[in-house]
Amino acid sequence: MIRILSILVGLFFSVVLGYSFVVGAVSTASEGLPKTVEAQFHKHPEPLHLSSDGVFGRFDNQQLQRGFKVYQEVCQACHSLRHVAFRDLKAIGYNDDEVKAIAKTYQVPEYNKDTGEVKTRPGLATDKFPPVLYAGQGVPPDLSLITKARHGGAAYVHSLLLGYQEPPANLPKENRPGAGLHYNPYFANLNIAMPAPLTGDGQVTYTDGTKATKDQISEDVSAFLVWTAEPKQDKRRQTGWAVLGFLLFATVLAYMAKRQIWADKH
Repeated sequence: MIRILSILVGLFFSVVLGYSFVVGAVSTASEGLPKTVEAQFHKHPEPLHLSSDGVFGRFDNQQLQRGFKVYQEVCQACHSLRHVAFRDLKAIGYNDDEVKAIAKTYQVPEYNKDTGEVKTRPGLATDKFPPVLYAGQGVPPDLSLITKARHGGAAYVHSLLLGYQEPPANLPKENRPGAGLHYNPYFANLNIAMPAPLTGDGQVTYTDGTKATKDQISEDVSAFLVWTAEPKQDKRRQTGWAVLGFLLFATVLAYMAKRQIWADKH
């Protein structure tokens, strides 16, 4: 009798505890947790549709070359591409002579093991893009893998480049940008040290006749940075579809063989 009573009491308290937990969870979910100022004003990246999106997507080499031009003329002064070699540019439509000509415009550091000195020389097609020596405060991130390293990928880069604006009137004083900072709601803490890199339409002159609007410039360099982060994407997808086709064929063949072998078995 005592054992039964103890079980009933324990069951009662378990039910009460479970009920309290459920009610508390529902109450918290309905009321919502208090948001930080950053969370209230932070914006998610706007959608960006590129030709490389989706399982059937492919890179647009003409756009990638425009994006590379934007990188050279706008981003290169502060941001490096240390995981990309000059010869990799052949994958986006440049020929050998063009790649060699591009490489020669860069000064690549070279270590002399005999003297211990580091000197620079014109780049070769086999070299990687040299590191950028930034004289300002902080170290700007390398852009080779930026679309993989940031949530939102290319859409984040695109929105960030176009997102510079004046702080809203209701933004608390302590969250307003201080000296050397700029308000951008697409940046995690709203204030970013990088000044707006895109100043307006026509900042870059495209050789293919594309109108260089501010939005187009941002889209092109975002597409280029998708390629630098995963230059083998097109080949990987082609291989993937070939493997899937082979597996489908092998599955059908195995099923037909099974039917043939076991046709007369009971």
